[in-house]
Amino acid sequence: MTNESAALLVIMSRMLEYPDHSFFEEKTVIEDFLNDNIPSETNRKEIIKRLQPLYEMGLNDLQELYVETFDYKEKTSLYLTAHELGDSRKRGAALVKLQKLICEGGYEYEGKELADYIPMLLELLAVAPQEENFIRLERRLSFATHRLLNNLPTGNPYSKAIELLMMFVFTAPGIEELALLENEREEADLEELPYPMMYR
Repeated sequence: MTNESAALLVIMSRMLEYPDHSFFEEKTVIEDFLNDNIPSETNRKEIIKRLQPLYEMGLNDLQELYVETFDYKEKTSLYLTAHELGDSRKRGAALVKLQKLICEGGYEYEGKELADYIPMLLELLAVAPQEENFIRLERRLSFATHRLLNNLPTGNPYSKAIELLMMFVFTAPGIEELALLENEREEADLEELPYPMMYR
């Protein structure tokens, strides 16, 4: 992974966190980080152009957009195993394996989110060694990012920002890979029960 790719992973990790007042205060820090780590002026301008719409929103509007975009829709959630496995019981085991991978890489995750929280995994990938398990994690994140983008409206400001990951870091999964991964997913059973359930 190039230094530019790693830098963009760190930036997008921050951009995909729930926005608070520090989101706007850190804008100059993000720009300085870009200047220090992205040598290509063309790439820097493209990144800034795609992030700028998020900075132009008021905090309340941005928070509402964030919740509406990521919190209530499985197809645009920020949890890796939701994209991979859907409503499957396998998610529990997958989370345990991810936590083990994080520890084996020599890292500790102390956040409030689950181990498959995509912003945290992007930051992890930026500093992880180029070992088989982390290369596989990169492909998994590529699939989740691709799926997330395909389900985001193009007019959503987060869509243009997330596209940066597919432009500069990840490669789109092939048709066979997509089919294989989609077959692993289980949809939630939301059908009405055939009889009333009574709880005592």
